[in-house]
Amino acid sequence: MAHDAKKTSKYSLRGPEFYNCWRRIFLFLVTRVFYMIRFKLVYRLEVHGKENIPKGSDFIVAANHLSTLDPPLICAAVNKGIAYMAKKELFENPFMRWWLNWLGAFAVDREKLGVSTIKTVKAIKNTGWVLGIFPQGTRQEPGKIGHISKGFASLAKTTKCGILPVGITGTQEVKTIPFTGKIIVNIGELIPCSDNPEEMADKWIEAIQKLTGFKYVGDTVKTN
Repeated sequence: MAHDAKKTSKYSLRGPEFYNCWRRIFLFLVTRVFYMIRFKLVYRLEVHGKENIPKGSDFIVAANHLSTLDPPLICAAVNKGIAYMAKKELFENPFMRWWLNWLGAFAVDREKLGVSTIKTVKAIKNTGWVLGIFPQGTRQEPGKIGHISKGFASLAKTTKCGILPVGITGTQEVKTIPFTGKIIVNIGELIPCSDNPEEMADKWIEAIQKLTGFKYVGDTVKTN
């Protein structure tokens, strides 16, 4: 276990040079070309609220989570380089490690956000990319919003970033036949950075409920 932790720890710290033009091109081809064809052809994708996307990079994209389609979907919808946090265990698989590296993701310990995570997020702000995070931590069933960690709001405070709420519906239904699915992405108004992480997290929960129509189930919300 200690050997695995040491092996994957180097994937948690990313400098500005990591987010170069080649990764941006790769991300564009994967999300805006390959995945977007599927989203448009099979899922009849609709994106609303693009006017709410800030021009700079001083914000974190925080969305609800329904499917493995969500990360590339948000990149395609927001049309920015988005660096996602990925659980460190994923980097133990050689192919996943290569794939996540080229998509700009970095490893995190779900139990505790380390100093390297904060350094990486601060570095991302200077690259034109933004941080992408799913406060629910893992995929959830549609209609409900729960199992939320407020650590994302603490990270926003520490890095002086606002939070852009993004509501997703429809990605949980796996479709292959053209025009049989329906995905809607609603981008909300930016939640300004403040010294009160609890307040930012509560505003995100409220925004996601409005953007998705899902109901917050009121389970225990932890702070990392």
